[in-house]
This record gives sequence, C-alpha cells and structure tokens, in this order.
Amino acid sequence: MSNSEEPKVTTAPHIVKEELMAAGKWLKLEKTTYVDHAGSTRAWETVKRTTRQTNTEADGVGIIALLKRTLHKDCVVMVKQFRPPMGCHTLEFPAGLIDEGESAEAAALRELKEETGFKGEVVGITPVTCLDPGLSNCTTQMVMVNINGDEGENINPTQQLEFVEVILLPLDEFQVKIDDLMKKEKIVVDAKVYIFAMGMVQAFFKPRELPVLKQ
Repeated sequence: MSNSEEPKVTTAPHIVKEELMAAGKWLKLEKTTYVDHAGSTRAWETVKRTTRQTNTEADGVGIIALLKRTLHKDCVVMVKQFRPPMGCHTLEFPAGLIDEGESAEAAALRELKEETGFKGEVVGITPVTCLDPGLSNCTTQMVMVNINGDEGENINPTQQLEFVEVILLPLDEFQVKIDDLMKKEKIVVDAKVYIFAMGMVQAFFKPRELPVLKQ
C-alpha cells in the first residue's frame, strides 16, 4: 500500500434500532436499522415470533426421535402435515414451541407425545441454533430422543393431533425412503430433515462400495 492510500476503516456490525411495522398473534415484522462492517447504516426487514418466552434464547424444539423395537429396524419418527405458507404437505421432524417455564427437553417430550403419541427418553440436545437468519431471529434446539417401541404405550400410541400423520422411516434407508415419498406425492421436505438424511448416508457408507475399489 502506498503512503497516499488511506487505510480502510472497519467497524463491528451492530443494531441501531428496531421499529415495529406490523404484528399478528404469532408473528411480527420489524424494520431493523443496523451499521455494517464498512460503517454504513442500512435497513433490514426482520420477522420475529411474538411467543418467545422469558429467560430462554430458543423459540422451540425439533425432535429427532428413534423408534427402537425388537426384531425391527430402528426408525426415525416423522410427521406429515399441511403447511399453509407452503400450500402443500411437508415432511418434518416433530417440533413445537417452548412454553413458559419449560425446558427444551420437557418441551420435546411433550410435543412428541402430542404429535405422535410416543413416549420417549431424551439422550441428547444441541445448543441454540438459528433457522433462517436472513429472514428471522427464530431459533431452535434439536433434541435427540430414543423410544422403546416394546413398551405398552408405544406399541399402539395415541395421537392428540388428528391433522398430523405419523410416518416411520428406517434409519439405514432414510434418504432413499424420503426420495421415494417425494416421487409418489406432492410433498416438500424440511431442510433439516434432508440434511440429516444426507448425513445418515455418509454414516452408513462403506468405502469398498466405491466403483474404483470394487473387484
């Protein structure tokens, strides 16, 4: 850099103010004024939930539930439901909002029971993660749950939500079964679900299945 050139000045991006543009029962739209890394003041349209509880950073939970039964393959418990914003049915992990005073773990077990009828045990949980940061500040925690399918109440589970269809997909064929389902009917798969499916393909991948390694 020559002596005549001025060094570039950078700043830490930060929020200046948030102004309400519109609000409904469940969502609100805000105009977010912020300063970018170059020091310029900019505006962003941000969607927020009106339901986030106090003393929590997560709006809700998603549940990766594995149904384990004797003499059966382990299955991922999925839900299919009509989503008005998409205008069609979607394939998702069971999920829901966290109630006031409720932990993410408790919310996951409650939502799993309501949506699928299954009773499970929490075996893992993620940190708070964002869902669509270019649109919203909505956050979630993914909760891993194991379900003992040999227990009486899990043999014939009773759903509390009639508009949700429960679908069981074998863990070791997860992506294949999802792709088959998408070919058969008009359905959109949640991004988190398909990313998990791709991960399972890698987990079950056998190096000797590569064409160059086959004899």
